[in-house]
Amino acid sequence: MSTARLEYNGQSWDFPVIEGTEKEHGIDISELRSKTGLITLDEGYGNTGSCQSAITYIDGDIGILRYRGYPIEQLAEHSTFVETAWLVIYGQLPTEKQRQRFSDLLTKYAMIHESMRNHFQGFPTNAPPMAILSAMINAIGCFTPEVLGSDNELNFEENAARLLSQVRSIAAATFKMNAGQPMMYPRPEYKYAENFLHMMFSVPNARITPDPEVARALNQFLILHADHEQNCSTSTVRMVASSGANMYASVSAGVSALWGPLHGGANVAVVEMLEDIRKSGMTPQVYMEKVKDKNSNLRLMGFGHRVYRNFDPRSRILQKAADIILTKLKINDPLLDIARHLEDVALSDSYFVDRKLYPNVDFYSGIILRAIGIPLNMFTVMFAIGRMPGWIANYKEIHDATRLKINRPRQIYTGELIRDYIPRDQRM
Repeated sequence: MSTARLEYNGQSWDFPVIEGTEKEHGIDISELRSKTGLITLDEGYGNTGSCQSAITYIDGDIGILRYRGYPIEQLAEHSTFVETAWLVIYGQLPTEKQRQRFSDLLTKYAMIHESMRNHFQGFPTNAPPMAILSAMINAIGCFTPEVLGSDNELNFEENAARLLSQVRSIAAATFKMNAGQPMMYPRPEYKYAENFLHMMFSVPNARITPDPEVARALNQFLILHADHEQNCSTSTVRMVASSGANMYASVSAGVSALWGPLHGGANVAVVEMLEDIRKSGMTPQVYMEKVKDKNSNLRLMGFGHRVYRNFDPRSRILQKAADIILTKLKINDPLLDIARHLEDVALSDSYFVDRKLYPNVDFYSGIILRAIGIPLNMFTVMFAIGRMPGWIANYKEIHDATRLKINRPRQIYTGELIRDYIPRDQRM
């Protein structure tokens, strides 16, 4: 085993270098503090591996994303969200028997407890959908006491299916509440994406028949968001799960982390940017020139990524899906034309190319959701539905660990030195 040497204050220590299956290397500093009395400082964890995980592999330099070894391009083309969810959670593509059983569980648990419907009435009609989603996911545990018990293999599969299935029902009910419409029950004959579209857009006196192309586009959207390594929300799920919290509490915390605009709000920001360009009458070329101007406060949303230094592979898939869905629905969306022009400018301008500012997954996802009829305030909820398999899989990795070890980061203290308490009448 190779090692890395740390030298400090006349002493030296060797630490093992571990290697991942894709030849990634990392210095194992698990015993750094016990050996040296030192810790590392890495604000934002940009250089810190918080865990070893077998779920997702990303190579941001060349634009690779794989779930359990399977390229995202193949899964988006050939798989379904339900099959991909099983793969992400359990590590293998399901057999027909496993797929059918899991699908049956999704159907069985699609309806939320009837008493939970009353909880929606307790929220203001303008309550943020992500706040409702987080609260209602946590509430599931109150109506299913077995969630709080031991997660044996059978219980885990049922709990995972319940969460994956009911998150659709919660999201659709939130939309209906905001729209002043009655909530719709799921229909057992519909598949995952079709059922969500039905619960979102049907009303009791006018049920829709979900369009297959729309369902396929939604299916691809969900697959592309199923997991993305140790991002903020996934790391939050693992952090909470490490305390021994149940699956629903852990995932509810992940929803709250995703709610932050720096994480889950990027596709909203893209649509808002495109709308601003359209309303201003500014050409994409002029807008891009202003983006380059240091004295301008305009920002280019949907380009670049903290991980990818090349094309986000998901963006190419969604670009094609956007073309198909807009053609199918006969939608002439001026925002798509603006988006295409922005992309053309960025890919031909050395300013953006040199900075590796390529389109990311958020650049086209907002246009697809907009075409389907999803309102802007529900975009991050859609992200959360897609990310459920990854959150559950990361929870499972923590749960399956030989010994549960609570996550507990260290810090460098920069506050005051010791000082004595001052009575109130003596304070200046």
